[in-house]
Amino acid sequence: MSNTIVSLSPHAKGPLSTEKVMWGVVIALMPSFAFSAYFFGIRAIVVTLVATIACILTEFLIQKYLMKTTVTAFDGSAAITGILLAFNVPSSIPIWQMVLGSVFAIAIGKMVFGGLGRNPFNPALLGRAFMLASFPVDMTTWPIPVKTQWLWEMGKTVDGTTAATPLGFFKEGVKMNASMGDLVAQRPELYDYFNLFIGNVGGCIGEVSAFAILLGGIYLLYKKIITWHIPVFYLGGLALITGIFWWMEPAKYADPLFHLFAGGAMLGAWFMATDMVTSPMTVKGQILFAVCGGLLCGLIRLFGAFPEGCSYSILIMNAFVPLIDKYIKPTRFGKEVNYG
Repeated sequence: MSNTIVSLSPHAKGPLSTEKVMWGVVIALMPSFAFSAYFFGIRAIVVTLVATIACILTEFLIQKYLMKTTVTAFDGSAAITGILLAFNVPSSIPIWQMVLGSVFAIAIGKMVFGGLGRNPFNPALLGRAFMLASFPVDMTTWPIPVKTQWLWEMGKTVDGTTAATPLGFFKEGVKMNASMGDLVAQRPELYDYFNLFIGNVGGCIGEVSAFAILLGGIYLLYKKIITWHIPVFYLGGLALITGIFWWMEPAKYADPLFHLFAGGAMLGAWFMATDMVTSPMTVKGQILFAVCGGLLCGLIRLFGAFPEGCSYSILIMNAFVPLIDKYIKPTRFGKEVNYG
């Protein structure tokens, strides 16, 4: 007896399959992967590969031996979770912690809800939140990028040379009531827009280069894997809230361009907030989701305990997606439209 698929009309088959979408996202992440290898060396490559393999293997074992269902661990979705999780940790993270975080991301963040398409929260961000709560010291120890040596040499040197990230440094300055002028004078390289844009600053593996992330984002738009609404409105919300406080007290707060380039805002806006499973279905819903996420990110950065608020802002908005989809619905097919 053949399986029958029952679904609502109209029925249309598009050119994109789950596998094409997922591996398309993986391809879009490759510029960031290349830049992370250049700036952080062989250690960034190892951490990313370990996270990716651990995520794929965890999903495979759970589907085959616990759920006893069709194995879809190789469709690209688990690989994306692994890459994004690795991109959200420092390159100096101990390997065993990376494995544990990957297992948590897949097992608790995804498979416990039934697998792809059923998880309410972005698995990679849940994995990062778990690792930050479990290993706060290792998750906030930032190797300094070394761009003038070959990859194998960088792998030897970066683990022992650490410093604050741009967001962390200026966050501490705000707590101590230091002026922006004094902070910039102390560490001018952290407020250099070229360094921030290219990625020659301390931070998580895949978030430091806004340029590389934008290259990947353009590819996603070109392949029509995502639309522009969530990235643009998320970054717009972040720029709006940080711009307001910068306009009111420029001697105390960094300008919005700094916030757009520093930290994980670009990575979150282009690759995690746009997750099809955990973002709203309609354009209006996506805009509301993105604007609120950007505002939350800015508020957490400005007034929260952590210097970065991107991952938590997206996780919080993930929780509101069912509510957004309930009240912001597309026009039903076949509904009468009054043309006047």
